[in-house]
Amino acid sequence: MIENAYEVMQEGGVPIKSWTKGVSFEPEARQQLKNISRLPFIHKWIAAMPDVHLGKGATIGSVVPTLGAVIPAAVGVDIGCGMMAVRTSLTASDLPDNLSGIRNAIERAVPHGRSARARGGRDKGAWANIPDDVMTAWMPLSAQFDVLKDKHRVLKNTNNINHLGTLGTGNHFIEMCLDEHDSVWLMLHSGSRGVGNRIGTHFIEKAKKDMERWHIQLPDSDLAYLPEGTDHFDEYVEAVEWAQNFARINREVMMARVIDAVKSTLHRDFDARMEAVNCHHNYVSRENHYGKNVLVTRKGAVRAREGEMGIIPGSMGARSFIVRGLGNEESFCSCSHGAGRIMSRTKAKKLVSLEEHRQATEGVECRKDEGVIDETPSAYKPIEKVMEAQKDLVEVVYTLKQVVCVKG
Repeated sequence: MIENAYEVMQEGGVPIKSWTKGVSFEPEARQQLKNISRLPFIHKWIAAMPDVHLGKGATIGSVVPTLGAVIPAAVGVDIGCGMMAVRTSLTASDLPDNLSGIRNAIERAVPHGRSARARGGRDKGAWANIPDDVMTAWMPLSAQFDVLKDKHRVLKNTNNINHLGTLGTGNHFIEMCLDEHDSVWLMLHSGSRGVGNRIGTHFIEKAKKDMERWHIQLPDSDLAYLPEGTDHFDEYVEAVEWAQNFARINREVMMARVIDAVKSTLHRDFDARMEAVNCHHNYVSRENHYGKNVLVTRKGAVRAREGEMGIIPGSMGARSFIVRGLGNEESFCSCSHGAGRIMSRTKAKKLVSLEEHRQATEGVECRKDEGVIDETPSAYKPIEKVMEAQKDLVEVVYTLKQVVCVKG
């Protein structure tokens, strides 16, 4: 085991252990973590990953273990967001010189992006007519969703089945990558889409109202929590588990469609799942740490138990990593979920030129327009420094570089 590389902060609450040596750690994110550390039900300490940055209520890139309570805003509204990657039997020599056909095929196979709904129109990021494979994938989710709809009327008119197998916007993506051995990988990033957002928002508001009713003062209203033993706690755990399952299945449906799209474009069959990883990085799970059964909330963090595989993506022009966990208990067996932003989306659009974005994504078949400048590589921390800061949390198994990137 490599010697621990974390730093410790403490100010009026439990300690905060941060794996941030050599990477930026904004003062606002530090304060946000201090606010969380003062809550009375934190178990042992909070762990901050090297991609840590300011979030809403809870810090992105944080691991929050709790006893007897859960913070809905710490899980966030993209419940179950995560990554999936598969190694194929293809190599770089099997790919055409011009990859635009592969990108176009993927974009046709998977709804992505978002469009304003005109009367009688639809969101381009949702299904107009549900395909058979999506209908089949929805079946294990359907009965429990009916139960949730009966309990929570706000879920009745959500995008649910029509968002299953769709990508979304922002930092969500689908990529074709090459590893250091020139093997072709397919990788994607998405979560629970519209229905997960509605679940998260609904319970964040319920928690806030409970805090008001019980006259509980918090350092930040977005840290409103649900105590175990209350109806809202049980309802939230039930709903969030369903949303996490939706997110996992969502990635599986998309990956199957991406594989088929590549096969049809190359006019050849290939082994598409020589290795596969599917991991959440916005979620809550029941785990045992330091002799206690706790709820561990990872907001922008991946579980990295000893031997457990994970995915740490860079930006749309940077390298990504398939990793194996080292089981470091100091981090509650966790690692970063990516590079982490150093610019807000608004700031990136103001500071980064279109030409700079094009240069940063040279050699990648991807969008090179103003609509994705907020996702340009310079908006993120250098992924190599992020990986160096957490070398006691994970070991790199494969290093990937994208050659195709689809963004919504």
